[in-house]
Amino acid sequence: MKHHMITNGPQPVAPFSHAVEADGLICITGQMPDTPEAKGQLPDGINAQTRNVMANLEIILTGLDLTWDNVMMARVYLTNFKRDYDEMNRTYASYFPQDRRPARTCVGVTGLAYDALVEIDLIARR
Repeated sequence: MKHHMITNGPQPVAPFSHAVEADGLICITGQMPDTPEAKGQLPDGINAQTRNVMANLEIILTGLDLTWDNVMMARVYLTNFKRDYDEMNRTYASYFPQDRRPARTCVGVTGLAYDALVEIDLIARR
C-alpha cells in the first residue's frame, strides 16, 4: 500500500493522506471547498464550493498522474441537501462526459469541516 501527499495539494483538515493506493485502486480523501492557498476560507454558495472541491480533487488526480477518466466512484456529502442538490449536480456533471460518469452516492449530512456545504471523495483506478 502506498500513501500519497501531493506537494501542492490542499492542506489537510485532519490527520490523513490525500490518497491511499493498493493494487491499482486509489482512495482519494474527501476534499473541502477551500483552496491550498486559503485554508479554511470558503466561497459563498454551493456552485462556488463545488467548483473548489472539484479543483482540489483535480490537483490530487494530477499529482497522481490520473485524470477524471480514472474515477470509478464519487461520494458527495451535502449539509443542505434539499436546497443544494440540483445546483451541485449541475456543477458536478460538467466535469464528466455524459456517457462516462462515475458511479456515485450523494447523502445529506449534519455538518462538515469549516461549516462547508459540500465535500466529495473519490475512488479511482490506474
